[in-house]
Formats: sequence, C-alpha cells, structure tokens
Amino acid sequence: MKIGELARQTGVSVRSLRYYESQGLIAPVRQANGYREYSPLAIETVESIKLYLNLGLSTEEIAGFLNCVLKNKESFCVEVMPVYQSKLEEIEKQILQLNQIKLNLEQRISSILEEQQDQDILIDKEYGRD
Repeated sequence: MKIGELARQTGVSVRSLRYYESQGLIAPVRQANGYREYSPLAIETVESIKLYLNLGLSTEEIAGFLNCVLKNKESFCVEVMPVYQSKLEEIEKQILQLNQIKLNLEQRISSILEEQQDQDILIDKEYGRD
C-alpha cells in the first residue's frame, strides 16, 4: 500500500509517517519509481506507535522496544518496563510541580482578593458607606 493509503487507514498524517520512517519505526520498501510501498503489517505498527505516543513516550523511547512488542507480548519485552517506570517518575515530578504552581496561584488569587476587599472597605469608610 502507498503512504497515502496507510495515512487514511491509520488516521496519521503522511508527514508523521515520513517522520516515523526517518526514526526507524517503520520501513517501507522503495519501488523503482521511488514510491514507498508498505506491507499490511504497517497498519499494526503505526497503531502501536500511536498507542505509545499517547502514553507520552518519545519516538526514541518507542524505537527501543517497538520491534519486540510487535513480535511478542509487552510483558515478554524486558526493554519496556524501564521506559514505563522512567516515564511514570517523570509524570509524578510534573504533577508535583503543577501542584506547587497551583498552590502558588491559589495563594496569589487569595492575596489579591483580600487586598481588593480591604480596599473596598477603606473606600466605603471614606465615603461613609458602612
């Protein structure tokens, strides 16, 4: 199948498919006219790539175990677990950072609202609006 057909069947852009090829994730056969020809297995490969990208993995991380998971179950691929554990640690750090940012924003909002309320009280007192 041609690259356009693979793109249609997988919902992935032609540009992304070319990028996957440049990263060594998919490997079409080149015809004499230079066109890429993909095997029917390329659909499964691209679907797997999409799954791992949706887990937040990079194409470099995926390349480290893709061939194994296409031939075996994930649980039989020793390369997968360290990548998953590393990604989970990274996400946990991001969650901590985001929670700290959230707390800081909540404190700033509270401080601003208090200052505005104090200002409103002063203005009310100044104009005799108790």
